[in-house]
Amino acid sequence: MGVANNLTAILNLLALLCSIPIITSGLWLASKPDNECVHLFRWPVVIIGFLILFVSLAGFIGAYAYKETLLAVYLCCMALLIGLLLFVLIFAFVVTRPDGSYNVPGRGFKEYRLDGYSSWLIDHVVNSDNWEKIKACLAETNDCPKLNQNYITADQFFATHLSPLQSGCCKPPTICGYNYVNPTTWVNPVNQASDPDCFAWSNDQRLLCYNCNSCKAGLLGSLRKEWRKANVIMIVAVVLLICVYLIACTAFRTAQREGLFRSHK
Repeated sequence: MGVANNLTAILNLLALLCSIPIITSGLWLASKPDNECVHLFRWPVVIIGFLILFVSLAGFIGAYAYKETLLAVYLCCMALLIGLLLFVLIFAFVVTRPDGSYNVPGRGFKEYRLDGYSSWLIDHVVNSDNWEKIKACLAETNDCPKLNQNYITADQFFATHLSPLQSGCCKPPTICGYNYVNPTTWVNPVNQASDPDCFAWSNDQRLLCYNCNSCKAGLLGSLRKEWRKANVIMIVAVVLLICVYLIACTAFRTAQREGLFRSHK
């Protein structure tokens, strides 16, 4: 095999390996309770990762078998997939940049404001049309019930680092002044704050704070946290893919100049 085609085959193998962390990141995102309930964000990264894997495999076969047309198709498709992955990364970074979390004095956890997040997330994820299905899905998860198994005293609970979903959906906001009984049962204060979430709280384990804006904010906070982690892995993968792609383009042109494809017909 010519040096240029040999290099192209190796590069396609590297591109195939780069698809693995992308697929893994996508599967990790899809497995999270919030992404299970928000179908909009669940599978795009997984689908792109598998497409990169299949295209890289086609490119490897094209280089190994001296198939110029297959390699040309590979280069075009890979350019489109890298562009699509870059779009997803940039879009995810932009819409998850605003952070609605804030510290609560005397608490180990943060709480979340809905108006602290991007308008796109609010309009497309937690709008009134979607929320009924999302909150029903969240109520079926184990996030809130397991708090009762892990924490007994108020001091233990207030010192813990709750997830955004647990902080927003499983308890009333601290500003409401509810008195702790257990993580998902609270006594209504005499003088209740005017925040609408204070009136939306229910000790009914099927309702809790799933009707609260703080729960919507907690969901967005959880999505933001997970996508930020996944983005780090995907940024590294896409940088490697771009480097591999540029070298593969150079090797492909070199193989054309050397007449490798014609000599193997």
